[in-house]
Amino acid sequence: MFKKLFAGSPSATASPAPAPVRSTMEGLTQKASHSLRKFGLAGQRAAVYLVLDRSGSMRPYYSDGTVQYLAERILGLARNLDDDGSVPVTFFSTGIDATFTVSVDDYAGRIEEAHNRLGHMGRTYYATAIRAVLQQHQESGATVPALIVFQTDGNPDDRSAVIAVLREIVGEGEFEAIEAFIAFVAFGKKVDFLRTLDVLGLKDDHVSLFQADEPEHITDEELYDGITHEFVPWLVARQPVRH
Repeated sequence: MFKKLFAGSPSATASPAPAPVRSTMEGLTQKASHSLRKFGLAGQRAAVYLVLDRSGSMRPYYSDGTVQYLAERILGLARNLDDDGSVPVTFFSTGIDATFTVSVDDYAGRIEEAHNRLGHMGRTYYATAIRAVLQQHQESGATVPALIVFQTDGNPDDRSAVIAVLREIVGEGEFEAIEAFIAFVAFGKKVDFLRTLDVLGLKDDHVSLFQADEPEHITDEELYDGITHEFVPWLVARQPVRH
């Protein structure tokens, strides 16, 4: 399920790597395009969603702009997959904290502004956020699969509920399968639960994990490859090439 393409922290004896220079939106779009093509994209489309963790431990990543830049990177990815130039964003913690949209015309500082307005940061409940985005996708009337980029820095407090919703997505039991792929982007090291998803034995491999122990040092190329190397083959297998 999870191919081994994780980005780890520098060794304890090495000097910390400088944070990469942040790219423009055009630069991000080009880098995302290269990654998608490298892993086999051939004209397929997808609706891109971004889910962001607002549990208390995430505070430093909002303060230093890391989460804002992640949203910009995902918008660059969406420009290659989705034709509306925007990405729906869901903030979650104990519940759904907020939902809104960033677009190529209005993205600078949007994550930081929204986060700062919300105040209290709660605990870490994945399942409610996943279900909310799936419902949003189904109600949108989209005819293409969903790519849900799900960022977190901690294990969930609702593990059994997360496993249940992942089984529902692939249509296990009485449920009808949903065309959705979840690309987990893990900040830090406290996400061992996500590794257990590799042994669930789901009948469809619709999740991936990219682990960024120190996300401020992850390059654009590393992030895009970490998302696309499993997502693109999944997408290609589901959609005919559109000419």
